[in-house]
Amino acid sequence: MTELEQHALNIRKNILTMVYTAQSGHPGGSLSAADILTSLYFEEMDINKDNVASRDRDRFVLSKGHITPGYYATLCEKGFIPKEELKTFRQLHSPLQGHPNMNYIEAVDMSTGSLGQGISAAVGMALANRLDKNDHRIYFLLGDGESEEGEVWEACMAAGHYKLDNLCGILDYNHLQIDGNIADVVGPEP
Repeated sequence: MTELEQHALNIRKNILTMVYTAQSGHPGGSLSAADILTSLYFEEMDINKDNVASRDRDRFVLSKGHITPGYYATLCEKGFIPKEELKTFRQLHSPLQGHPNMNYIEAVDMSTGSLGQGISAAVGMALANRLDKNDHRIYFLLGDGESEEGEVWEACMAAGHYKLDNLCGILDYNHLQIDGNIADVVGPEP
């Protein structure tokens, strides 16, 4: 097993432990994004405990903000959240709530929750980096069901209009949303 595969396995285990312990959460979307988050945090992005407070690093926005079990498990694996704190997921007064809050966890770059708003924030962050002549990238993770939101398309049009080559969007195309298979609800294709 490679080091990257071991990180992804640990993240998946922690997702299941958190959701089971809390008896609440979104395990499906978290599990479908585990490899994506592993790749971003352990191969692609330049974020670590030494530069987390710096403006000179890559940023990540979890647009599908309800998959915090996957996000918190990844941040734990990266060393930003103590493993024992995962047991407090969705408990009263815990910083690990059902949607990420940048006021409680230093490595969370944007508070998200309402679907579609994360991509808009990421576009704004990418524009700000360009204005500041900061060459670091902004990454965001979007759900395929979330792509039905009109705000997503407006943000995509703005990103294209401003030619934001410092913005990287990833679509977790798992074919599911809360109401069922996306093809049965409102599919994003063609």
